[in-house]
Amino acid sequence: MANPSANILFTLVNDTVCMRVTGRATLTCSSDFKRLVLKMFDEGKERVIVELSECQSMDSTFLGMLSGLGMKHGNPSTPAHERAIELLNPTERVTDLIDNLGVSDYFNIVSGDLPENVQCDREVEHTESSKQQTARDCLEAHKILMELNPQNQAIFKDVVKYFEEEAGEDE
Repeated sequence: MANPSANILFTLVNDTVCMRVTGRATLTCSSDFKRLVLKMFDEGKERVIVELSECQSMDSTFLGMLSGLGMKHGNPSTPAHERAIELLNPTERVTDLIDNLGVSDYFNIVSGDLPENVQCDREVEHTESSKQQTARDCLEAHKILMELNPQNQAIFKDVVKYFEEEAGEDE
């Protein structure tokens, strides 16, 4: 598999992970992103800020993975400013995707600047995945989108069926 199509940089500030995603956030970088965020939560970080002003696009696999993290670390009844994952400056295209798939309630979506003097300067480590693992990751992401918004079931049922076959999880 080729290198991820997005460039993801991060830094740690107290109990917060600040990340900057540039380019196209796709399935090729979603597992690496998820792995880092889960590790940071396990190490006691309480908040993730994802700066998206230069994220040209986001595919459904990346959004499903991101939504799963939001679901795991909060719920729609949590006030937006208290949600564990903050999406900072998403582009119109990314905002439309989040709204159209009905998952905005799992994030704090804001405009503004990263905290003062914060430079995202560490690269997220890329790990190669097998075709079957990639299919499992894609399957999980799309099932999350379907779980969070029942209207997504019609949109992704064929995608889920395909990834079930690829992952060897025929049901």
